[in-house]
Amino acid sequence: MSAAGILDLTAAAAADAIAGGSLSAGELFNAYRERAVEDRAAGEAGLNCFTWVAEQSAGADHPGPLGGVPLAVKDLFCTEGIPSQAGSRILEGYLPPYTATVVSRLHAGGAPLMAKTNQDEFAMGSSNENSAFGPVRNPWDRTRVPGGSSGGSAAAVAAGLAPWALGTDTGGSIRQPAALCGIVGLKPTYGAVSRYGMIAFASSLDQAGPLTRDVTDAGLMLRHMVGRDPCDATSLSVPHEIELPSAERLDGVRLGVPQELTGEGIEPGVLDAFHAALERAQELGAEVHDVHLPHAPHALSAYYVLAPAECSSNLARYDGVRYGLRASDPHDLLDMYMRTRHDGFGAEVKRRIMLGTYALSSGYYDAYYGRAQRVRTKIAEDFRAAFEQIDFVLTPTAPSVAFRLGEKTADPLAMYLNDYCTVPMSLAGIPAISIPCGSSEGLPVGLQIAGPAFSENRLLDAALALEQSFAFDARPARV
Repeated sequence: MSAAGILDLTAAAAADAIAGGSLSAGELFNAYRERAVEDRAAGEAGLNCFTWVAEQSAGADHPGPLGGVPLAVKDLFCTEGIPSQAGSRILEGYLPPYTATVVSRLHAGGAPLMAKTNQDEFAMGSSNENSAFGPVRNPWDRTRVPGGSSGGSAAAVAAGLAPWALGTDTGGSIRQPAALCGIVGLKPTYGAVSRYGMIAFASSLDQAGPLTRDVTDAGLMLRHMVGRDPCDATSLSVPHEIELPSAERLDGVRLGVPQELTGEGIEPGVLDAFHAALERAQELGAEVHDVHLPHAPHALSAYYVLAPAECSSNLARYDGVRYGLRASDPHDLLDMYMRTRHDGFGAEVKRRIMLGTYALSSGYYDAYYGRAQRVRTKIAEDFRAAFEQIDFVLTPTAPSVAFRLGEKTADPLAMYLNDYCTVPMSLAGIPAISIPCGSSEGLPVGLQIAGPAFSENRLLDAALALEQSFAFDARPARV
């Protein structure tokens, strides 16, 4: 099989080819590794997707159920003896003594680690411009962002530099870059996937998930990620085994469209693609209903209190004492703390730490953090009420297509609005998937489908039926 033919295969197709003997796992690994090495060597002249690339395969000769298909992993997953830096100078060169549970499970399933991917520092961002190792570029247009914070993983898959990748989603950091790069991104139910070994941003929101070329690959990857982990007290047993999707139609499926997330603030081209997707869903047999999520407009405000509050606590460990960067020749302990954090953290991380510390401070805790938690509860209740009437909620994934590098870096509020459609699902802890549904201005548009907790199998089926109907052409992103 030619190199071009190998790289055109989806992960599932590649695994089948290996099982059938027409392709070897080592051949597949080397084909992708060569492309990853080229992009890493090019730095910001390329897409800048990777922070580390393996020198050789570890386990590709023993494929397992995932067929030996190589895996790219976001930089914030701990990988034993391999740099795990969370996109930050404060952890530059950090080599963990253990591997994250989800990475171990995928490796045990037959997906050897090929590369670590670039990301927004500590997963804080919507454009992948906050990485200490430079911005990632969108393979559809290198002057534009890939989305964030899992932008390196999304761009690598979209560009054909990796067959699939592992990302994390706190407020939309899998789904939004998937939408901007024209691939599939799935945020599972909170607790379905272990967080052990993930370098934390906001612990009550962070969740690992797959970034893939199609919905089938997302299901294949997810089934080897989920499950209870004794190392993570928040992890849960998934009530049903994850099955590969097979649906071709949506007969009888009730889809809800919330006005609160599909109106003002969404670009006209994105709305046109969204409405065309709704028409296609009806042609497949779905019923489309209006549904109300009255507290959804407050989700972004609540999120940007809760997530910074948790990050201010989680990132307190980076003080120069135990690991990571340490300021040289400090005058005293306070000087070491201040200069280590000044030199090690980027501007966005400092901004969120300060916001979170303020929200948790004496006299402001209930006014900000406590109120935001009450809003979060209301948002979860809104979704539960909606799912008594419908099966899934549909929205655009992002309010715009990929924007230009530097366009929003000077305006944090404009940047935060990129998560407007994805944050409510994160606060409610429910699963949601983004699939490409069309284009605007020659750039991909994502459709978000959200369901009740642990509805991943039905969600994947609905996404597959729509994906086959859209027949989105991702080839322009191949580099």
